[in-house]
Amino acid sequence: MLGAIIYLIAVQRVLDAPHLSTLLATFAVNMIMIGIGTAVFTTSPRNLEFTLGNVTLGPITLPGTRIVASLIAMLIAGGLYLFLQKSRTGKYIRAVSNNRAAALVVGIPANRILALSFGIGVMLAMTSGGLIATFLPFTILAGGTYELKSFVIGVLGGLGNPIGALLGGLILGLIEGVIPVFMPTTWVPVIEFTLFVIILRLLPNGILGAKS
Repeated sequence: MLGAIIYLIAVQRVLDAPHLSTLLATFAVNMIMIGIGTAVFTTSPRNLEFTLGNVTLGPITLPGTRIVASLIAMLIAGGLYLFLQKSRTGKYIRAVSNNRAAALVVGIPANRILALSFGIGVMLAMTSGGLIATFLPFTILAGGTYELKSFVIGVLGGLGNPIGALLGGLILGLIEGVIPVFMPTTWVPVIEFTLFVIILRLLPNGILGAKS
């Protein structure tokens, strides 16, 4: 519901404007939410006192909260894929994403579908934040890092392609998990964004993005 309201107030009116207008509109909403959150909760770090113990697999020990969060994330990703591929509403979302004008011609209510899509996106972002908060401390400003990572993931995999987003996330996760074994962690963002630039140069639409 929150996502749909934000879409109707801030995004719908600039949908046909230059892309920069849409970017600025959503950035403004982001700043408003951060301002309200800072005023209400301050920027003090917070931590949920929540634990599910540890799971040991040979030499590897993993917190139970991370395992549960990973399983929930996989279930949500699978459910989203089935929803987009099998349900009528999911097919409408894909149609509007591919060609909004053509979708309108065949009778698909594009504005309602876009509002629904925005709402689903906000719901997924909130769910992700809730899962991360079970095993990492957070502040009202903690979302900035994940916003940047989500942008890189979307572009790497291919905008508008859920499987591409999953692939981009796996690539970024693999980099963040493997690189610290061989190099200082300060090199992780350098390698991530170097790969990002290379992919953009070689595959402007992402690894699984649609060809122009």
